[in-house]
Amino acid sequence: MNDAQVNPDDEGLVNLAIDPDVLARELEAELVGDPLDEIGLGDFDSDALNVARECEMGLQWLKEGHEQRLQGLRVFCEYRDQRALPLLVPLLQEPCPVERMSAVYALGRNPCPRAIKILLKMLRTDGNAYVRKATAWSLGNYSDSAVIRPLIHALQNDVAAVRLWASGSLAEAGCSSSKNASLAAKQLLVSLKIDNEPLVRSNCIWALGRLYESLESLNRDNIEEALLNVLLNDSEPSVRYESRTVLEQIDNPPLVQRLKRLIDQGLIV
Repeated sequence: MNDAQVNPDDEGLVNLAIDPDVLARELEAELVGDPLDEIGLGDFDSDALNVARECEMGLQWLKEGHEQRLQGLRVFCEYRDQRALPLLVPLLQEPCPVERMSAVYALGRNPCPRAIKILLKMLRTDGNAYVRKATAWSLGNYSDSAVIRPLIHALQNDVAAVRLWASGSLAEAGCSSSKNASLAAKQLLVSLKIDNEPLVRSNCIWALGRLYESLESLNRDNIEEALLNVLLNDSEPSVRYESRTVLEQIDNPPLVQRLKRLIDQGLIV
């Protein structure tokens, strides 16, 4: 977690700096895989009839015991079905962190306006970093402007895994309006400069590239300068590579010429 002065409203965050090994042991008995790593892998048959059958089974499983609910949650981490929403939202209150985490992922796949307030509270106060990581990802699927500042707060204060997904979700939520894009980009630029985790910095770069077209010209200029600075000065090769990738995707002739000169001068390879 980034060093920051804690005010009374942030008191809950004091207890969030938990050793990742402790968190891993907490879930080891039940957590086989992180549903976020499985989303989009196509484990389920894509045939429409089989999808319908899976969803029917998933709806039934969500009404049963713990093990069956986990199976049902896995279904709705993969598929969208509005009928699942009334069954998914109550599972956000489950004492089992695996169920809460899986329900959060399922509500990212199946966004539910009624879940936003609960998810925002979980992002700030849930004592399990796996659950907060899931929440940071899930909120990227909600266009409500209310998610922007909580995601910024998470990017400023939480553990690296949560910061990683908060940065990506800021890009998705920020694309909803120029105002939101500007708020998100401002924090992403700060985190790009100060975050000590290369993966987080790389994801901030990706997010800034995603927001670029939604921003006004001054903010676009700031992004270009920040990415050029990273390209020349960041100590981590993977971060420099991500910066170059995003810069090369920007359709701006003067920027293209600057990159060419840097290559010609041997300052980048």
